[in-house]
Order: sequence, then structure tokens, then C-alpha cells
Amino acid sequence: MASNNIKASFAVVFVFVLTLNAFIGGIDAAGECGKTPIRTAAASLSPCLNAAGNASAKVPPACCTKISALIKTSPKCLCAVLLSPLAKQAGIKPAIGITVPKRCNIRNRPVGKKCGRYTVP
Repeated sequence: MASNNIKASFAVVFVFVLTLNAFIGGIDAAGECGKTPIRTAAASLSPCLNAAGNASAKVPPACCTKISALIKTSPKCLCAVLLSPLAKQAGIKPAIGITVPKRCNIRNRPVGKKCGRYTVP
């Protein structure tokens, strides 16, 4: 009897591990930020934190450099970062964050594109 319970418990744990592995594998798949995890992409934009939460804050040159590079390599990634729960926890306001490329005077920004319910200026 105890042997059957151990086998059943082992089977449940095994199925759980397989399910967890499939879920984690899905996280590593290419998304809006390519193969870069969204958390890593968001962390790379840390110089923009103040400017993305305050429309009157000066945008630091380091932020403009990071934003410009991100737009060149993966323009959809910026939108994904701004709309992520991580950005909300950091105090980023998407309506303000979406204005950072314009405030940096980035010429090749995706003007007029939608980012959630926000339009890129």
C-alpha cells in the first residue's frame, strides 16, 4: 500500500517537473526582445527610469544611447518593456515612457506606432 503511494507521489512530481520544464523552455523562446529576457532588456534601460516616470525630467545621455540601440535591434522590445509588470513596479508610466525616444531626438524612432493603447509620438 505504501509502495503505491510512493509511486503515485513520484509520478505527480515527475509530471510537475516536466510541466515546469516546458514552461521555462517557453520563457527562453524568442519574443518581443528576441532571445533577450524582458527582465534583462528592462534592466539595460535603468538610466531611463526617472525620465520614464516623470515627463519633466531631463533624459540622460546614457538613456538615449540605450533607447537608440534597442530601437535599432528590436523596436517592439521597448513597447514590451514599457507595458510589462516589471515597469509598473518600477514606477514607469507607459504614456511618459513612450515619449523618451522623442525627448532623446532619435530620428529613426517608430513614429505613429501603437504601444498598447498609447501612440508613439
